[in-house]
Amino acid sequence: MRISMRPHQFPARLSAGLVILNSGMGKRSADQAAAEGVHGMAVGAYPFLKDQDPRRFVRLLSNGEIVIGALLLAPFVPSLVAGAALTAFAGGLTGLYLRIPGMREEGSLRPTQAGLPLAKDVWLLGIGISLMLDDLHDR
Repeated sequence: MRISMRPHQFPARLSAGLVILNSGMGKRSADQAAAEGVHGMAVGAYPFLKDQDPRRFVRLLSNGEIVIGALLLAPFVPSLVAGAALTAFAGGLTGLYLRIPGMREEGSLRPTQAGLPLAKDVWLLGIGISLMLDDLHDR
């Protein structure tokens, strides 16, 4: 098995991978109230999810986060693949920030206090895009 992760990518892949893996593991034991809260927030940004059962939604989200975290941490996974998965996930998180009312100051991209936790996830988007560009540049 060939190691695809280059040494300069290790810090970004490690930090993002551990954070996302931890988040996914934490959601595995979500109770009904927690599942409804996560689902409700997602539906606020993505109304097509409203018919999804909250517990099933959180279980799928948990599994997705665990897979993305593992892709980032596995040195044999090409950075293009890991970066694409991270970019897609982070794009969804950024969509939450941009679409949910009250997350941003009126007429601005600046976060409100409520939006600050979601706005911080933009770093994941930057890492994902950087990993993809780095891999594409080397081809």
